Order: sequence, then structure tokens, then C-alpha cells
Amino acid sequence: MSRRCDLTGKKANNAYAVSHSHRRTKKLQQPNLQWKRIWWAEGNRWVRLRISTKAIKTLETRGIQAMAKEAGINLNHY
Repeated sequence: MSRRCDLTGKKANNAYAVSHSHRRTKKLQQPNLQWKRIWWAEGNRWVRLRISTKAIKTLETRGIQAMAKEAGINLNHY
């Protein structure tokens, strides 16, 4: 399973770890993903998604149905 947000599609970002002597080595910045159970009112059941913390905050204002439609996912499969 890839480390990707189910709703927003966030994934790892390539970056440099810079030491005190300014030596640069490659590193990955992973998104802050959480397993979250969300009540889906239209389907009248709980849906378990792996989403980023940013998506959790956005979910409170926009709702799961709108975000799933924008992401193009079918919540019946989760």
C-alpha cells in the first residue's frame, strides 16, 4: 500500500536534509497520514479511510460526500 491520502492524493515529497556543515543528502518528507473512521450519512455507515491531517480539517467544513466526489472515489468500496 502506498503512502497516499485517499481524499487529497497527498504523497511524499523529495527534499534535502542539510547538516550544519551544509552537506546535503536526499530525504523524503512523508505526509501525516492517519487511519480515520468517518460517518458517511448518505450511505448510513462508517467508512475507514487513510487520510492526511489536512484532509481531516477540511472534512469538517466540506463533508465527506463532496470531498469523495472531487477525488473521484466510490465510498461503497471502503
